[in-house]
Amino acid sequence: MMSHANEHPLLKSARREAIAALSIWLLTTIYCVGYCSLYGYMRDPGDPTSSGRDPQSLTYILGFPDWIFWGVVVPWGVCTIVSGVFSFCFMQDADLEN
Repeated sequence: MMSHANEHPLLKSARREAIAALSIWLLTTIYCVGYCSLYGYMRDPGDPTSSGRDPQSLTYILGFPDWIFWGVVVPWGVCTIVSGVFSFCFMQDADLEN
Protein backbone atom coordinates (compact mmCIF):
# COMPACT_ATOMS: atom_id res chain seq x y z
CA MET A 1 0.00 0.00 0.00
CA MET A 2 1.32 3.42 -0.96
CA SER A 3 1.62 6.05 1.76
CA HIS A 4 0.07 9.46 1.15
CA ALA A 5 3.52 11.12 1.30
CA ASN A 6 4.70 9.10 -1.72
CA GLU A 7 1.61 9.71 -3.86
CA HIS A 8 1.99 11.24 -7.27
CA PRO A 9 0.83 14.89 -7.33
CA LEU A 10 -1.57 14.05 -10.16
CA LEU A 11 -3.29 11.45 -7.98
CA LYS A 12 -3.61 13.94 -5.11
CA SER A 13 -5.16 16.50 -7.45
CA ALA A 14 -7.54 13.94 -8.98
CA ARG A 15 -8.64 12.76 -5.53
CA ARG A 16 -9.26 16.33 -4.35
CA GLU A 17 -11.30 17.11 -7.47
CA ALA A 18 -13.31 13.89 -7.16
CA ILE A 19 -14.13 14.64 -3.53
CA ALA A 20 -15.27 18.15 -4.49
CA ALA A 21 -17.46 16.84 -7.33
CA LEU A 22 -19.02 14.13 -5.16
CA SER A 23 -19.63 16.66 -2.38
CA ILE A 24 -21.45 19.00 -4.77
CA TRP A 25 -23.56 16.11 -6.03
CA LEU A 26 -24.33 14.76 -2.53
CA LEU A 27 -25.35 18.12 -1.07
CA THR A 28 -27.57 18.89 -4.05
CA THR A 29 -29.19 15.45 -3.93
CA ILE A 30 -29.89 15.69 -0.18
CA TYR A 31 -31.44 19.13 -0.66
CA CYS A 32 -33.57 17.99 -3.63
CA VAL A 33 -34.90 14.85 -1.98
CA GLY A 34 -35.57 16.66 1.30
CA TYR A 35 -37.26 19.68 -0.27
CA CYS A 36 -39.37 17.67 -2.70
CA SER A 37 -40.50 15.20 -0.05
CA LEU A 38 -41.52 18.04 2.28
CA TYR A 39 -43.15 20.38 -0.22
CA GLY A 40 -44.27 18.05 -2.99
CA TYR A 41 -45.81 15.34 -0.89
CA MET A 42 -46.99 17.23 2.19
CA ARG A 43 -49.74 15.51 4.06
CA ASP A 44 -52.33 17.24 6.15
CA PRO A 45 -51.44 16.24 9.74
CA GLY A 46 -55.07 16.60 10.80
CA ASP A 47 -56.36 14.24 8.10
CA PRO A 48 -55.08 10.65 8.33
CA THR A 49 -56.62 9.84 4.93
CA SER A 50 -54.64 12.60 3.20
CA SER A 51 -52.46 11.06 0.49
CA GLY A 52 -50.40 14.10 -0.39
CA ARG A 53 -50.48 17.72 -1.38
CA ASP A 54 -53.78 19.24 -2.43
CA PRO A 55 -53.62 20.05 -6.16
CA GLN A 56 -55.47 23.32 -5.48
CA SER A 57 -52.51 24.55 -3.40
CA LEU A 58 -50.05 24.33 -6.31
CA THR A 59 -48.60 27.45 -7.81
CA TYR A 60 -46.56 27.53 -11.00
CA ILE A 61 -43.25 29.24 -11.74
CA LEU A 62 -42.18 29.31 -15.41
CA GLY A 63 -44.60 26.45 -16.05
CA PHE A 64 -43.21 24.21 -13.29
CA PRO A 65 -45.10 23.36 -10.10
CA ASP A 66 -43.54 25.40 -7.29
CA TRP A 67 -42.00 22.39 -5.52
CA ILE A 68 -40.36 21.16 -8.76
CA PHE A 69 -38.97 24.62 -9.53
CA TRP A 70 -37.47 25.18 -6.04
CA GLY A 71 -36.64 21.52 -5.39
CA VAL A 72 -35.16 20.45 -8.75
CA VAL A 73 -34.71 23.24 -11.31
CA VAL A 74 -33.04 25.84 -9.07
CA PRO A 75 -30.66 23.56 -7.12
CA TRP A 76 -29.47 21.67 -10.20
CA GLY A 77 -29.10 24.96 -12.07
CA VAL A 78 -26.95 26.26 -9.21
CA CYS A 79 -25.08 22.95 -9.19
CA THR A 80 -24.33 23.36 -12.90
CA ILE A 81 -23.00 26.88 -12.36
CA VAL A 82 -20.90 25.84 -9.34
CA SER A 83 -19.51 22.88 -11.30
CA GLY A 84 -18.62 25.14 -14.21
CA VAL A 85 -16.86 27.64 -11.96
CA PHE A 86 -15.05 24.80 -10.21
CA SER A 87 -13.90 23.21 -13.47
CA PHE A 88 -12.78 26.45 -15.13
CA CYS A 89 -11.24 28.17 -12.09
CA PHE A 90 -9.98 25.51 -9.69
CA MET A 91 -9.20 22.34 -11.64
CA GLN A 92 -5.75 22.30 -13.11
CA ASP A 93 -4.19 20.60 -16.11
CA ALA A 94 -1.21 18.41 -15.30
CA ASP A 95 1.32 16.59 -17.42
CA LEU A 96 0.89 12.84 -17.34
CA GLU A 97 4.65 12.28 -17.49
CA ASN A 98 5.68 9.08 -19.19
